[in-house]
Amino acid sequence: MRLNKFLSDAGVCSRREADRQIEAGAVYVNKAVAVLGTQVSENDEVVYNGKVVQNGQRKVVIALFKPVGIECTSSPEVKDNVVDFVNYPTRLFPVGRLDKNSEGLLLMTNDGELSNGILKARNFHEKEYVVTVNKSISRAFISKMSSGVAILDTVTRPCEVTQVDERTFRIILTQGLNRQIRRMCEALGYEVVNLRRIRVLNITLGALRKGEWRELDANEIDTLREIVQGKLK
Repeated sequence: MRLNKFLSDAGVCSRREADRQIEAGAVYVNKAVAVLGTQVSENDEVVYNGKVVQNGQRKVVIALFKPVGIECTSSPEVKDNVVDFVNYPTRLFPVGRLDKNSEGLLLMTNDGELSNGILKARNFHEKEYVVTVNKSISRAFISKMSSGVAILDTVTRPCEVTQVDERTFRIILTQGLNRQIRRMCEALGYEVVNLRRIRVLNITLGALRKGEWRELDANEIDTLREIVQGKLK
């Protein structure tokens, strides 16, 4: 298999981060510096940041209540990175991103295949957020947010938006553009004061407190896999 997939499946990092580390010369295969596209087998010795990588670890998925200020990256060079924050015994990497100034549910795993399935844009997987803005929400704002907003040289997909109180709304997205909700609000003349993700697919924030995490149980992971594989909607 490709080296980036091997590292992802082994729980070292995401495929994208693996490519960055390979380009940086941090990965060796059979004592030779690896290059992008390198193929490996179970008989090859893979070394990442000075440590031999063992594949075949127990697959783990955790749900974390990420606080504001924590960076969603597995790069050890980044201060306040989420991997060091969680400090899980097995190396996990974040499934997607939740920007530094946002909080809420973040999934982390060492299962690269599951992570890639969750993140595939064509699958229209749902993520739900509760957002507070800096001024009163109008009906026009809810209507425009729901129907699509022009940002980043595109128009966002129609989505479900419901008002919670004068300045707070819930939104369910099926895409993940960079800082999407913040950019949508800004385009309509609003500023996000607080953004909390409360659900990813079938997994909710539940009773977790800021900074806490829990391992998903077997039923939750099975349901996640079925959704990713298209067996459940």
